[in-house]
Order: sequence, then structure tokens, then C-alpha cells
Amino acid sequence: MNPMLLKSMLMLGTLATGSLALAEEAAPAVEVVTETVTAAAEAAPTLDSGATAWMLTSTVLVLMMTIPGVALFYGGMVRKKNVLGTLMQSFAITGLVGVLWMLFGYSLAFDTTGMEEGVTNLNSFIGTLNKAFLAGIGKDSLTGVIPESVFVVFQMTFAIITAALITGAVAERMKFSSLLVFITAWLFLVYVPIAHMVWSGVGGFFWDMGVLDFAGGTVVHINAGVAGLVAAIMLGKRLGYGKEPMAPHNLVLTLIGGALLWVGWFGFNAGSAVAADGRAGMAMLATMVATSGAALAWMFAEWLAKGKPSLLGIVSGAVAGLVAVTPAAGFVGPVGALIIGLIGGVAAFWGATSLKRMLGYDDSLDAFGVHGVAGIVGAILTGFFAVESIGGVAGGMGQVMTQIVGVAITVVYVAVLTFVILKVIDMVMGLRVSEEQEREGLDTALHGERVE
Repeated sequence: MNPMLLKSMLMLGTLATGSLALAEEAAPAVEVVTETVTAAAEAAPTLDSGATAWMLTSTVLVLMMTIPGVALFYGGMVRKKNVLGTLMQSFAITGLVGVLWMLFGYSLAFDTTGMEEGVTNLNSFIGTLNKAFLAGIGKDSLTGVIPESVFVVFQMTFAIITAALITGAVAERMKFSSLLVFITAWLFLVYVPIAHMVWSGVGGFFWDMGVLDFAGGTVVHINAGVAGLVAAIMLGKRLGYGKEPMAPHNLVLTLIGGALLWVGWFGFNAGSAVAADGRAGMAMLATMVATSGAALAWMFAEWLAKGKPSLLGIVSGAVAGLVAVTPAAGFVGPVGALIIGLIGGVAAFWGATSLKRMLGYDDSLDAFGVHGVAGIVGAILTGFFAVESIGGVAGGMGQVMTQIVGVAITVVYVAVLTFVILKVIDMVMGLRVSEEQEREGLDTALHGERVE
């Protein structure tokens, strides 16, 4: 054989052997890289169409709770001369908060920049403006397994109903212009920080404390109830309160509004699971059981106290049950939910009757008596009845104490900031309509309309 040819063949053999050796050495590294890429792909959140469909539905249900739910619930309880003004408040707040949430509210409430577990800093109390005007939120942006756009609107409806609930405490006497200014300031200075502390996740002040609030016991109901109480006291009583009859003009509207609240609340509570799963189903069951129990509890309490059960009473009791179970819905079983509903119904009846008479304030439509009192009771009882297999947290006195601390901080923060906001507005533009306008009725005096 030609020596040159033999030498070439030997060199090719050596190269081939070396390449095989290198390939064998590289194979494990390639496998590791492949496994890492696969694991990352599996870990990356992907859109769940079932969960998305449920959250779209829940969002619609929660919006329905305000328009027309709260609007009709409150509208039926005021006097005829104020019904359109009351409806107007709920509808205008829906539009106002919708815009404010899009501009800055969502970013300040849910942006998590600078948050770290166990570290308390400014971002533990308020988010940044990184997502102002919903910057960076596109068609494919996800929050968990649902589009972030859906989560934005879902949370927007929570902010809307919280603001709308406050109007029940100041019905028939607050200036419409002052109300809009108040809601704007209150949303950013009170609602947004509480929502961020409770719901923004790891690094949030209440989140790291371990305060349980599945769907808004502190964020929505204690928040709105305490703000309403402060506003009612600062505005003073309606003209003729306690001397003139102020009976609801149309309890049919109130029943329709209350029924819409009951139905919509399934989106409120079960939707807060942000998934179509067993926890959402348990939250729905807890909501139904607690509400049924509270409606009956108020009815029988009123029957014993006054000799007759009223339609307004049983509807108010149902709303109290919805409120009481809200912080607990994703943490408790049906037995715990029933007990929370029964206690919440009786407590709210006491708050709307005995407590109001004892302290002498005019909480027109019992925003504090129902939402504040039942919200506080529900938040505290959540700590006792929480079931680890449902919400991952076991109830007990330790958790109850955590809940009490969370409630106390919320009450003080909301009361102080609400007072300051209202005081400034009163100094600048006044809070209350004139005596002449109040006697005429807000429908005609403020909106140029009336119900025939």
C-alpha cells in the first residue's frame, strides 16, 4: 500500500476516534441542557382556557353586583325624592373608578417591584407606577394561568363595588361633586394601599403577617364600612332624622338588588380562587351556606325583637352573610361557613339597630352596620375556622390573633385617612348639600330629574 495513503487512513481513524470520545463526553452535558430547557418550559405559566372562561364570567358577575345590584339595593331604601341621585352615585362611581384603575390604581395595587419576603419597605405598603396606564400588559401577558387583562378588570370591579358601598352611609345628603372628589382621593390613599398589603403577594405587609382575606373582608367590607361610618358622622344626620318618617320608598327594588348581590357574589368569592378548581367550588358552597344561614339568623332575631320578620330584614341578613363569609370563603368548610353566617347575621342585625341607636349616628342604609360589623366578625372567625386541607392554613387562636391585629390596623388606617380626606374636601368645597336642596330632594336639586 502506498505509504502516503496508509498515513492518511491512520490520521482519519485517529480523528474519528477522538470525535467519538468527545461526543460521548458531551452527551451528558447535552442531556442536562435538554432537561433544563424542558423543565423551564414545563414551569413557565401557560394560559388555561377553562380558568380564563370562569374568570371572564366572574368578572361580569362582580360588575353586576354594583350595576345594577348595589344601585337597586340602595335605591329602593331611600325616599322617592332621592332614588335617582342614589342610582346615579353607583353608576358614576363605576365609570370613575374604572378610569382611575386603568390609569394608576392597578399598578399601585398589584405591581410587585421591590417586594421581598420578610423584608418590610415602602413597596410592602404600595406598588410602583411601572404599570401605570397598564404599560406592558398585552394580549399574551399572563397572571398565573389567565390573561393579565382579565385580572385587571376583575380587580377593577372589586375597587368599584367597595367605593359604591360607602354611598349607603351618606345617602340623601352628600354633594355629588364632593362625592366624586372623595372617591378619587380615597381610592388611591385608602383602598389601593390596603389591597396591596393584603393581595399583592410575598413581601406585602399583611401577606407576610399571615392575615387571611380570601375575597375582601378587610380590603372591601371593613374598608368601606369604616369609611362610611366616618363619613356619616362627619356629614351629620339627615334633616328630620328620628323625627320624620324615612321609610324605604320601594322594597321591591331592594329585593331585586339584594338578589343580584347574592347571585353576583359567587363571582366575587369563587372567582377569587382565580381558577376553575376545587377551591373555587368550595368557596361557592361556603358562600351559599353562610348566606342562607345569615338570612335566617337576621329574620329570627328581628322576629324575636320586633314581633314581625320583614323583607328588608331578611335581605339585609343575606347581604350580611355574604359579607361575613367573604374573607373565609376559600379557607373554611361548609360547617364553619354556616357558623360564620349565623353569627354574622345576628351581629349585623345588632349593628344596624342597637349599635346605631346607642351611638346616635345616621348610617342611612347601614353600610357600617352590615358591611363593617359583618366584615369584622367574618375576618376574625376566618382565623378560627380555617381548614388546612382547603386553604393551606390551619385555624386556631394564633391565627385568630393575627386576624384581630389585621382588622385593628385596617380600622385605624381607614378611619384616620378617611377623616383627613373628608376634612380637606369640606374645607375646600363643602361636603353636604344645602338645607333647601336636601328638603327638595337630590334628584331635582342636583340632577334635574325626578321619578313620577
